[in-house]
Amino acid sequence: MSVQQQERSPSAVKGWLGVAAITASLFVFLTTELMPVGLLTPLSKSLDISVGVAGLMVTAQGVAAGLGVPFIVAWTRRVNRRLLLSTLLAVLALGNLITSVSPNYPLILATRLCMGFASGVFWAIGVSMAMRIVPERHASRAAAVVMSGISIATVVGIPLGTIIEAHTDWRTTFAIWAGLSLLVFLAVAAIIPSLPSENAVSVREVFGLPVRNGQLRTVLLIVIFFVLGHFGAYTFVRPYLEDEASASATFITVVLIIFGIGGAIGNFVAGYTVNKSLRGTFVVGLVALLAALLLLRTIGDAESGAVVALVLWGLSFGAVQLSQINMTLAAAPETFEAAMSLNTMAYNTCIALGALFGGLFVDHVGVTSVIWFGVILAAASLLLRLGTGWKKKVSTNPVSEDDLAATH
Repeated sequence: MSVQQQERSPSAVKGWLGVAAITASLFVFLTTELMPVGLLTPLSKSLDISVGVAGLMVTAQGVAAGLGVPFIVAWTRRVNRRLLLSTLLAVLALGNLITSVSPNYPLILATRLCMGFASGVFWAIGVSMAMRIVPERHASRAAAVVMSGISIATVVGIPLGTIIEAHTDWRTTFAIWAGLSLLVFLAVAAIIPSLPSENAVSVREVFGLPVRNGQLRTVLLIVIFFVLGHFGAYTFVRPYLEDEASASATFITVVLIIFGIGGAIGNFVAGYTVNKSLRGTFVVGLVALLAALLLLRTIGDAESGAVVALVLWGLSFGAVQLSQINMTLAAAPETFEAAMSLNTMAYNTCIALGALFGGLFVDHVGVTSVIWFGVILAAASLLLRLGTGWKKKVSTNPVSEDDLAATH
C-alpha cells in the first residue's frame, strides 16, 4: 500500500472533520490578518497614532507572510504537515494574546510580523493538506470547502470583530481571537492524521519556477496589480465611509457583512463559471470591481449608494479571488506547494504594500485618494490579463486552465 493510500484510509467522516478543522484554521488566520480593517479608527485613537500608521498592522503581517513563506515552506519541506500546522496555530494564538495586552504600538507591530510568518506558511500548505485527508475522488471538493473559509471570514469574522469592539474594545476582540485560535489548534491536533511532507522543493527551485515558467510569471504580475489595488482601497473603507457618508459604526458593520456576503456569492458563482471560462470569469470580475470602486466614489456619499457599491465590490472580489488561485495553480500544476508559496508571497506582500501606500495617500492626500489608487491598479491588472492569451500547456503532463479550475 502506498503512502498516499495509507493517508486516505481513515474514515471519510474523520477526513471531512479534518477538512473542517483546516477551514477553521483559514478562518482564524485570515480574520486575524484583516481584523484591523474594521478597527482602524478605535485603534488609532486608543494608541494615539494616525489612521495611516494604524494600517501598518495589516502591512506588517502581510510583509512577513509574503516574504517569508517561500523560505519557510522550503526549510520545513520534510516536517510532518500536521505538526507544522499545529505550530502555526500556536504562534497565532500567542500573537493574538500578546496584541490584546500590548502596552505600546511597536510591540504590536513586532507581534504582527511573527504572526505573518505563520499565516504565510498556512496559505501554502492548507489546501494541499485538505486534499490529502479525504478519498481521492473528493479532493477537489475538499479544496473548495477550505477556500470557503475566505467567505466565512469576510461574512462573519471581520464584521463580528467590529461588533465585539463596539460593545467592548479592540483589546477584547483580539483576546477572543486568541481563544478561537487555541480551539482550532486543539481540533487540528486531535483530528488531522499524520501527513508526511510531499513534493519537497528547495528554496532555489521555488524561486526558479517563475524564471522557467512564463505563464506563472505573468499570473504573478496580474495578482500583484489586483491585490495592490483592492487592498489599497479596502483597508481604508471604514475611514472613507466615516468621512464621505458620515457612517456610524453600526452601518459600517452592516456594509462589511454585505461585502462578505457578496464575496461568498461571487465565489460560489465563479465556482461554476471558471469551468466554462477561467479567463472570462477573471475579466468580468475585474470590470465589476472597477465599476464598484467608481460607484463608491460617485454615489458612496449616501448610505444607499455605499451599500450598492459594497455589494458589487464583494461579488467581484469573490469571483476574482477564486479565479486568480486557479490561474496560479493552472500555470504550475505539478509543483503545488511551491506555486502556492509564490502566490502567497505575491498576495500577502501586496496586501502589505497596498495598506502602506494607501496609508500614505490617506495621511498626505486624503481618504478619497485610495479609491483612485485602487482603480488604477485594478485597471492595470485587467489590461495585463486582456493582453495575455496563453494557450500552451506548461508541463509534460499538462493541466489546462479550465481543467484545473474544476478542482478548486
